[in-house]
Amino acid sequence: MSAMSYPCYKMKKDAKGQWYWVYYAKNGEEISRSSESYAAKADSLHGLKLNKASGNDPIYEV
Repeated sequence: MSAMSYPCYKMKKDAKGQWYWVYYAKNGEEISRSSESYAAKADSLHGLKLNKASGNDPIYEV
């Protein structure tokens, strides 16, 4: 396995065996994670891809 580089996303399993993702910054610190866990790895990956695709969405101060 090759060395991991940052920033990156990691797919993990929780204590119940469900999938979730975590985003790590350039310094290796966790800065974001999925808001829920998923039974299917594909569903967690889909949520991760939605998060990545929202990078240009507007930000509102409320």
